[in-house]
Amino acid sequence: MTDNSPDRYGVMGYPVSHSRSPVIHRLFALQTKQNLQYELLQVAPEQLETAVQQFGRTGGRGLNITVPHKSEVVRLVSDMSDRARSAGAVNTLIFEDGEIFGDNTDGVGLMSDLQINLGLELKDSRILILGAGGATRGIVAPLLAAEPRELVIANRTLSKASALADHFSSEGPVGACRFGDVRSMPVYDLIINATSAGLKGEIPPYPEEAIQPPTVCYDLSYGLTATPFSRWARKHGAAQSVMGWGMLVEQAAESFKLWRGVRPDTEPVLRQLTISAT
Repeated sequence: MTDNSPDRYGVMGYPVSHSRSPVIHRLFALQTKQNLQYELLQVAPEQLETAVQQFGRTGGRGLNITVPHKSEVVRLVSDMSDRARSAGAVNTLIFEDGEIFGDNTDGVGLMSDLQINLGLELKDSRILILGAGGATRGIVAPLLAAEPRELVIANRTLSKASALADHFSSEGPVGACRFGDVRSMPVYDLIINATSAGLKGEIPPYPEEAIQPPTVCYDLSYGLTATPFSRWARKHGAAQSVMGWGMLVEQAAESFKLWRGVRPDTEPVLRQLTISAT
């Protein structure tokens, strides 16, 4: 008798009710004819270890890990990829033979959206990242691999930005400053918002002096309506103001490929999500 029950996957975070990952992975599964189910798993920080281990023990095949667990889950993996090690954060778990492998697909998801979907040329560009938290850790190395002329991390507190810049200094030209000191820098081709302020409806003291007519502003966050950062970027004359829907779909496709061995076509899924968000 053949067991046709679907393989189990899910996303684990706190909170997680807003996540679009179940929709994305259902669309990927339909497109690639994969037999799987994908669950929303709201797990408080103090329950993370128990929840991850229980998911694996009960036959779960893979998990996406989202805020606030990406750094904490590192200690639960048996091994991890170089890109997860570089980021110090994991957003994808693979369960196999009693072992847990950790990976980080955020960086490749962002780069796919910037370079393929948006057609941006990052070589010799000037890039500004706002925020020095876990989201920034996952994207600095792949951005530096694109050989920008300069990458600057701006943050409320200089010490946190400087620590991240020092961590990645061997991989390319990366510097640090406070939000208020950005005005002394050159014009930026790309400004990436990696702060979590938008999730709370806040607008930190973003440096409007950094935006010039050619500047592309990219918010790692996304919403059914424009985020506070994307509204701010448009108000101050950015050439483009983009939310992180593309990164969300592209990093999900990379996770799906790790789990199932096939990379889905992201274009129709991204189109469907963005149409529903307008």
